[in-house]
Amino acid sequence: MHKYLLRLLGFTLILGALPTFLVGIASYYIATQDIEEKVNEGNMQLLQQTQMRVEQTLRSLEMSSLQFVNSSLVKGVMNESLTGEDFVQVRELTTELTNLQSKAVVNQAYLINLDKDWAVSLTGLKQVGSMDAKDQFLAYAKKPESIFWNTNSTEDAAIDLVSEPTETISLIYKIPLVPKTTAPKGILVVQISTSEIRGGLTTNNKLGDNYVLDKTGAAFLSSAQDKETYSEINRMIMERVSNPSQKQGFFKAKIGDSKLGVTYRSSGYNGWTFVSVVSIAEITKGSKKIGLFTAGVCALILLLVLIFAFYGSRRMYSPIRSLLEFTRKMGASQERVGTDEWTYLQDSLQSLFVSRSRLEKQMQGQATHLKEFFILKLFTGQISESDFLYRSRMYGFPMEWKRLGVLTLQIDNLQETRYQEQDRDLLLFAINNIVGELLPLQVRFSPILLNESQVTLLAVDLEQPQELKAYFYHTAERIKSSIEQYLQLQVSIGISRPFDKLSYTVTAYGESLAALKSRISLGPDIIVHYEDIEQNGNSETAVYAHLKVVEDQLIQALKDMQMTKAVDIFHQYLSSVLHKDGYLHEHHILFMQLMSRILLIVQDQGVSVTKVLDGENAIERFLKLQTREEISIWFQSRLFAPIVRILTEKADTQFLNIADRLVRMIHDQYDQDLTLESCATALNFHPVYLSRVFKKEMGVPFSDYLSEYRMNMAKEMLETTNLKISEIGEKLQYKNISAFIRTFRKTFGMTPGNYRELLENK
Repeated sequence: MHKYLLRLLGFTLILGALPTFLVGIASYYIATQDIEEKVNEGNMQLLQQTQMRVEQTLRSLEMSSLQFVNSSLVKGVMNESLTGEDFVQVRELTTELTNLQSKAVVNQAYLINLDKDWAVSLTGLKQVGSMDAKDQFLAYAKKPESIFWNTNSTEDAAIDLVSEPTETISLIYKIPLVPKTTAPKGILVVQISTSEIRGGLTTNNKLGDNYVLDKTGAAFLSSAQDKETYSEINRMIMERVSNPSQKQGFFKAKIGDSKLGVTYRSSGYNGWTFVSVVSIAEITKGSKKIGLFTAGVCALILLLVLIFAFYGSRRMYSPIRSLLEFTRKMGASQERVGTDEWTYLQDSLQSLFVSRSRLEKQMQGQATHLKEFFILKLFTGQISESDFLYRSRMYGFPMEWKRLGVLTLQIDNLQETRYQEQDRDLLLFAINNIVGELLPLQVRFSPILLNESQVTLLAVDLEQPQELKAYFYHTAERIKSSIEQYLQLQVSIGISRPFDKLSYTVTAYGESLAALKSRISLGPDIIVHYEDIEQNGNSETAVYAHLKVVEDQLIQALKDMQMTKAVDIFHQYLSSVLHKDGYLHEHHILFMQLMSRILLIVQDQGVSVTKVLDGENAIERFLKLQTREEISIWFQSRLFAPIVRILTEKADTQFLNIADRLVRMIHDQYDQDLTLESCATALNFHPVYLSRVFKKEMGVPFSDYLSEYRMNMAKEMLETTNLKISEIGEKLQYKNISAFIRTFRKTFGMTPGNYRELLENK
């Protein structure tokens, strides 16, 4: 029962909690994004510093190597063939190669003369052809670059005869320094340990790993495990670096269940790419602390909101609780399971209001009903004049008048309005109320509803016939215009002759009804005095033979499925029936007769009449039609349209019934000069079209079917008549008896004479 209290509490909680949640989520998101941005900026700066430190080492080694290559000592020996006897020059060269150590930790250095086949290293003089790394040196010489770094440590490590190869990278200078040469005199190969480069990388990055990729994307400083782990990331980096606009940047990747942030920076010096890979989880550790702190603050705020919402909602609910307790004590409404407080209060107040309104209406309605009851008894002749005068004083009816008059109002037609037929009684009730409010009490008795009519008894102080007629007409016109204004309805009103005694009321009511019957000939939406139709009561009676001709035309139009023609002919029929006064009392009989003939159309087609008429309700409604428009609309919508639709559907399923009509023509006219052309003329179709339709429906050509049917009829004549064979042939339109005999024999395998002899023998 405390649903509203719970909703009030829930709404207060949502109102207080929603901003807290939104602020907490926004704070955590902003803090996380800010920390990630700061970490990414820091990593990029570290990469830049690392790049500068490593490139400084490489550049210094390149400069010292360039000075060595351009020295006079090197230039001099490159044209000589050194042997073991030239130990002085070898020692000088070895000393100069050793001096390269001052710039970087040189693992090994070689000055190689390819033309003279000698090589000087830190360990002495050797012949190039006897060295294990001869092929590698020759491969260096064939590369198009004059100065380049080789990071393929697995190939360079075995150049010297050492027990265990070390990871190295090599700087290669071609001698002389001629661009794009593949046949230099010699080369300078300086090998430095990868630990020299690895030492230049940032080592204090606690969030992840730093490594370097060469031009080919190989992580030459990384272990085999790291290479395998970061292989997908390295591929993604090289795809980005290949785009000139993405030489540096940051992106997120995922390895297994670990989310990583990758910062990369490509060097324009030697094409190496410096990479820093950090864990997103490590980055967001700080933001998680902020999130936990924010969650704690939000929880505290929610607790405070809950406390205030609980006490505030109970305080706001207290007036409703008092009102609920009061209504329960009053017992205004029965409490239902699942009903909330407001619904219960609404039902209680509505119940009290309905009870009060019902009592008021009962008090007011009793007098109204009694007034209408006595007026109804007056119109049905069940109360005397003296008794009614006594009741008139009690209910405030007019007591003094000079003349009385009855106005009977009927609704013309509802089919072309926004109302339905089932609204007729409700509309009459509304019309009765309009009349009661429009006419003052001193000039009328209580308006009543009687036999689908609204009836009003007027009391006036006029005596002159013309004045009375004008007053009654003016009153009827006011009623009619008010109904058209408020209800948008067309009504007709019949006015009785003036009278002075209440006992004449029943007769006057009959006169007003008789006046309304003239709507059949005059049309709807009229005001008619009984005196006007009484003067035109004697007119000649039309001859029914004319109606029979019009009926035949109407039936044929419906059979031909010509809706427009049928409607036009029916209008002629209505004019013939309704323009004569002699038919006013028998028009329903004529219409029922026409209806029966029309329904025979569908019965002849093997269709049930129930598909056209909706049982007895349609007939009852037809008998209540009062105007020409109502009758016309009823016939068009309830008879003509369904019948044309049924015939059309039947014709559509049989090629517009052409084949059936041709067959009927053959059966009816087989003994006449019948051809496909004559049938086409009669049916208003092209002969070729008729031939194609007949062949499709019947399976045989028209001429074959006609010949076969005539032979069957000839066979029947031979069996049932004593006509000569020549007479039968002539009757079947065979001008040549030989052609008839030949066709008969082709059809039945014997001549007509043989067939008759066979019948006589049997």
